[in-house]
Amino acid sequence: MAVFTPVPLADASALVARLDLGTLTELRGITSGIENTNYFLTTDRGDYVLTLFERLTFEQLPFYLHLMKHLAQRGIPVPDPKGDAGGEILHRLQGKPTAVVDRLRGSHQLAPSARHCEQVGAMLARMHLAGRDYPRHQPNLRGLAWWAETVPVVLPYLEPAQRELLESELAFQQALAAAPAFAALPRGPVHADLFRDNVMFEGETLTGFFDFYFAGVDTWLFDISVCLNDWCVDLDTGRLDEQRAVAFLSAYDREREITHDESRLLPALMRAGALRFWISRLWDFHLPREAHMLQAHDPTHFERILRERLANPWHYVRA
Repeated sequence: MAVFTPVPLADASALVARLDLGTLTELRGITSGIENTNYFLTTDRGDYVLTLFERLTFEQLPFYLHLMKHLAQRGIPVPDPKGDAGGEILHRLQGKPTAVVDRLRGSHQLAPSARHCEQVGAMLARMHLAGRDYPRHQPNLRGLAWWAETVPVVLPYLEPAQRELLESELAFQQALAAAPAFAALPRGPVHADLFRDNVMFEGETLTGFFDFYFAGVDTWLFDISVCLNDWCVDLDTGRLDEQRAVAFLSAYDREREITHDESRLLPALMRAGALRFWISRLWDFHLPREAHMLQAHDPTHFERILRERLANPWHYVRA
């Protein structure tokens, strides 16, 4: 993530000692992303990621951190938050909420094949099932309520055709959310941001999901749709790659059977996934925060995807 908050080496070393992780040997800022301050943290015992949270509060963070620990304890490959002698996994550094988690092996797969998509789909289904008994509850903070709150803020920066699209799609999603079929969709903890750069692979083997700090309780179909809009698209045009999409959903379906209502509402939720990230990228692009290293993502990418989902809705047909 972008580095917003500088961390002195001495302060990082003190935290490492408190967590009994050995002796700090390297602290290196991570420059990608826009939400939190992240560092690679290396000790004589292992490799970790140090995160200082720039938007999330001490009250919000236990949901995310304990969800990661819950999933890790059930065999889902996610970073496991490190606790102090008292078992506390939420810490403080430079006045900010802070966590230290395992660094996953491998690297991002930014040009995924159908095989990569298949593995992500299967693991996403396992993650959804593993989260069913997670006792904490927090809504998706970047869900419909946030969209309705943020759209009026970004509208003044848009061209008339963009404003019309944004307002009409928000109205469609608000009507959909009030429908009985939507209320009946299976739901539970979701990642909500499982893009290509939030999954690690060694070769073609998936080694883990990370960056759960947009997670919340929402429909599992929304999580699926967010993934399809990133893992299974042509990045230049936003068009869906059907081979990758079928591989993803077939693998998911084998682990957790997709319901009739989920199949029927998939095109609408793929629009919702595109809308969510178009809004957030517009917000980050036009109303940026100061940071030592910050690159806002291009909002037009998800505008293209939304227009493509409207023009060419896609339905999953079980083989």
